[in-house]
Amino acid sequence: MFEVEVRNVAGEPAAIGSAGPHTVVVDRPADGGGRGVGFNGGQLLYLAIAGCVSNDLFREARADGIALDRVRVVVDGDFQGDPPVSTDVTYAVEVAGDASTEALERLVAKVDAIAEIPNSLRAATAVRLGRVTIG
Repeated sequence: MFEVEVRNVAGEPAAIGSAGPHTVVVDRPADGGGRGVGFNGGQLLYLAIAGCVSNDLFREARADGIALDRVRVVVDGDFQGDPPVSTDVTYAVEVAGDASTEALERLVAKVDAIAEIPNSLRAATAVRLGRVTIG
């Protein structure tokens, strides 16, 4: 089970997101009332896709005996509407390693089929508000 947390910093809109010992800065853009010192929510969503695909590429490559030299994952999308929701998202993968082009293409296709975050979004994972504490 995973649990993550976001806590704002000293009355500022900027917050520290944490998952165990790992942290990231979350903030609104300066023109949206923040300081622009961290990722906004949309960037974090798309970064989660890219990070998941990257991690899975390395994991599956290792299992297949492939040493990867370079992995780059670029995610594109936007947010539209009121309230804003993500448009369709696409991602591109650049990968190089000690395997044939065909083996690397199979690796990317395998990861596209099994990557947890893209599959969760594709399956329209439900997100529900749990408890609310005031004060």
